Amino acid sequence: MKIVVCAKFVPDATADRRFRSEDNTVDRAGVDGLLSELDEYAVETALTVKEAGDAEVTVLTVGPEQAADAVKKGLQMGADAGVHVLDDAIHGSDAIATSLVLSKALAKLEADLVVFGMGSTDGGMGVVPAMVSERLGLPAVTLGSEVTVDGQTVRIRRDGDTASETIEGTLPLVLSVSDQANEPRYPSFKGIMAAKKKPVETWSLADLELTPDQVGGSGAWTEVVEVTARPARTAGTIVTDEDGSGAAELVEFLSTNKFL
Repeated sequence: MKIVVCAKFVPDATADRRFRSEDNTVDRAGVDGLLSELDEYAVETALTVKEAGDAEVTVLTVGPEQAADAVKKGLQMGADAGVHVLDDAIHGSDAIATSLVLSKALAKLEADLVVFGMGSTDGGMGVVPAMVSERLGLPAVTLGSEVTVDGQTVRIRRDGDTASETIEGTLPLVLSVSDQANEPRYPSFKGIMAAKKKPVETWSLADLELTPDQVGGSGAWTEVVEVTARPARTAGTIVTDEDGSGAAELVEFLSTNKFL
């Protein structure tokens, strides 16, 4: 079974993230980046399925040169191979264009099971898995909390606020997992050393039979027209209780601000 994990290289959430002034896209060159935390759950899911049966795991990413670090992290965790779609024309792609590039790469890889995280920490849309499944003509099950594979059958438990449901699908299939699915492993020293010898291919748009006008800003259906910095946090309100009136003042404050 061929499992492909779609992993995204994102700006470090603890860094000073910002946008490029010339086109309002995320500045990925001027800030440290890493494999999206939510995609680590997808990698762990794929590795767990691999260890339970006969499978090969490939990590697929789309992005600038630095995005190779996302593939490297997946390989260090235990994936077998990596693919990096690298092309300057991809810059500025929205979710729709990204799903096009991913679907072409996944078709070329002939994936049986495609695994995504529940969203990306720099976008948070969570729509790409469904878009990819539509382009590939495959069923999709999203936000899985537990995944088991038995032959051609994939069983996924989805946990909601009030109930859980179990859904079965047949390979090939597109899957996304939530941050409740597992506990991603840390790369071991052995895994880090072994990753250096694992194959990583770099593909261009031409390799996927795509043209620059289909992706990037020219192929995007959406556009960020304005970016405003988050205002600085203001000082909070302090309620003192020197004469026993503090409780009443606190209730009044909460009521006035519609917190009660």
